[in-house]
Amino acid sequence: MSEPESSDRREWVLAALDRYEARLARYAARLLRDEEAARDVVQHAFLRLCDQSPAELEGRLAPWLFTVCRNRAVDILRARKRTASLEQVHDLPHRNHQPDPAVTVERQDLYRRLNDLVAELPSGQREAVDLWTEGFAHAEIAQITGHSEGNVRVLVHRALKTLRRHPVARQLVEQPIETRKA
Repeated sequence: MSEPESSDRREWVLAALDRYEARLARYAARLLRDEEAARDVVQHAFLRLCDQSPAELEGRLAPWLFTVCRNRAVDILRARKRTASLEQVHDLPHRNHQPDPAVTVERQDLYRRLNDLVAELPSGQREAVDLWTEGFAHAEIAQITGHSEGNVRVLVHRALKTLRRHPVARQLVEQPIETRKA
């Protein structure tokens, strides 16, 4: 590989890192329920990206990264099942750069409460909703998870239906924002 190709590939990987690292970390943390393992999974995905050609992944970089991330996370979960039970959920640090601390705290609380509700969903629904909230289309989620597109639609629909019916979610939706503080 010539020097310009190496430089171009490096820039491509760095751009992907800037664009997807945080999203992949959130996704992996929700799958693994362990921030440290999630960081390792994301690092694995980007190391694998270094061996890929930008031309081969043209137009499908995000689904490819999320698929690699998911596959590595599933491997870790399988290994955990063989050796020990799953760990409890660890909240991700919330980095919100809002100037008003009260708004920041309120958003963090709402984010935590909603994540707690999503964490109660069956694993298939939870994963589909996690990817859907990351902005992936049903077809892309199907590609990442290996499910059919129709199955993904059903999983997302059932998850949202369950969330809408949950008393905490109803309370969050029905209360005015200034009275949501608990």
